[in-house]
Amino acid sequence: MSKTVVSDEPPSSSNQAAALSVAGVSHSYGSRRALDNVSFSIAPATFLALLGLNGAGKSTLVSLITRLFGVQSGSIEIFNHDIRHRPSEALRMLGVVFQPRTLDLDLSVTQNLVYHAALHGIGRREALARADDLLRRLGLADRSKDKVRVLSGGQMRRLEIARALLHRPRLLLLDEPTVGLDVKARFDILTYVRRLVSEDRISVLWATHLFDEITPDDDLVVLHHGKVRAHGVASHVIKDAGAPNLHSAFVQLTGAAVDTVSSAP
Repeated sequence: MSKTVVSDEPPSSSNQAAALSVAGVSHSYGSRRALDNVSFSIAPATFLALLGLNGAGKSTLVSLITRLFGVQSGSIEIFNHDIRHRPSEALRMLGVVFQPRTLDLDLSVTQNLVYHAALHGIGRREALARADDLLRRLGLADRSKDKVRVLSGGQMRRLEIARALLHRPRLLLLDEPTVGLDVKARFDILTYVRRLVSEDRISVLWATHLFDEITPDDDLVVLHHGKVRAHGVASHVIKDAGAPNLHSAFVQLTGAAVDTVSSAP
């Protein structure tokens, strides 16, 4: 039988706005409810893992946060800016890496970045300077003139992260960013994103179905069939579920069959 656990959340200063606040959000596609009264928040400079299987509602939530879909019920705020009432201010603070690739394969690495920068009103000279810095940090400086189509899957993902960081957001949202990548590419991307949190103090929402991408110290939201089944520090969620590990805790919290969880794509 599934149960809901709300565990201890990481401490946050009372005078700091949450990087992301999702409050009472529900969303339906016709008669099918994809999200049901979802609430959680991300403290500044925090890595939060949104864990759920396919169909959990992760992509719907991402679409709401990024305003691809309108909010039907509840509210979403990014650093106190409501995305319905102050969308420009909210989205200015948000960088996004969507699950589907959205790069122009026939443009070069740098051209992709400069084009995206222009959409944010960043001039060419400043765009080139920021692009050079990000490509260096992400290990892509030597590929700057290459067309995107010749990059590996991991390199494309790193480029998408660079693009998402061009306008210097305070919150980075990544929807299943390591799907289809090999073990090393997954490790490199996750390591870099965690470094953004620890060194650059960027807040991160990392949506995934992969248990091994979550550490015991991460803030964690377990989403299943559109409902939050647990929210808290991952180690506390596991302990409160009376489970030996995250995989077992997830099964207990969601009631999902073990073979379904084990074979998640």
